[in-house]
Amino acid sequence: MVPKNWLVLIHKIPPKPNALRVKIWRRLQQVGAVAIKQSVYVMPISEQSYEDLSWMLKEIVGGGGDGSISEVRFVEGLTDEQIISLFQNSRKADYQKIIQDANLLLAEWSSGKKDPRDPAVRASAQVTKLQHRIDEVAAIDFFQARERGTAEILIKDLAARSSAGGSDSIVRKDDLDALGGKIWVTRKNLFVDRIACGWIIRRFIDETAAFKFVDSGTSTPKAGEVRFDMFDGEYTHEGDRCTFEVMVQRLGLQDHGLVALAEVIHDIDLKDSKYDHAETDGLSAMLTGLAASQPNDDKRMILGMQLIENLYAYFQRQKGR
Repeated sequence: MVPKNWLVLIHKIPPKPNALRVKIWRRLQQVGAVAIKQSVYVMPISEQSYEDLSWMLKEIVGGGGDGSISEVRFVEGLTDEQIISLFQNSRKADYQKIIQDANLLLAEWSSGKKDPRDPAVRASAQVTKLQHRIDEVAAIDFFQARERGTAEILIKDLAARSSAGGSDSIVRKDDLDALGGKIWVTRKNLFVDRIACGWIIRRFIDETAAFKFVDSGTSTPKAGEVRFDMFDGEYTHEGDRCTFEVMVQRLGLQDHGLVALAEVIHDIDLKDSKYDHAETDGLSAMLTGLAASQPNDDKRMILGMQLIENLYAYFQRQKGR
């Protein structure tokens, strides 16, 4: 990775009144700055970042404090990768709260206790509120936290359920032969659901399938492309099912090993411990380590698919016993 330049705010605020300290801390959270030491905050360089930090520095000085804004490059100690990880972890917590709230709504609407199409439920307002929260987090998600895609997919499903058609329409069986020779498109920074889908594509559809990784959570498909685990993708979350579960069902590939594997993928991706397999934590740990050690998505896909294949073989062997 080419060394990056960063904006750094170093400040000192008088201990009293405490209101100024709290106000500046909240503003730093709102603009997406992260702390690398006490009273030392960093942001990626942009005109907006410079403007945000400049206004805060003006407030700090006006309140009796002092500080400075610097453009820096870290050459020893803290690395750019570690700083990026700090940003991603900060947004991860934001997205996970949205995911948790979206899953609660999905569970409530799926239970039959409340009909999202009933005007009294105000489903559209609840979905709009969640979408507004995602938009706020996305505005300061400078390095594309992987949880963003899951949150967007869940809200898409909530929006579908709140409409007249719902999302649990007729399940179709897809033609495996027709899917051969396609280019499979998904988001960069692969993790469990996208890796597992890549495995099922190479394992059951096309052993030489090509993958294309894009920056955005949305992408207009070109001729011969199929999108998966993306907002508006041909294969993506449906209801409370992750993309891997959807592919297993729509491709008609049910067997003991795939059912168990899909349950493990579901629990890691949706973080709801619905199935609670003993193997879930182990696969999650290995994939988390893989993501941390392998930034290249092509290599991450290949190595991750081998982990999925191993677990599938294990579940198949368990059936034999």
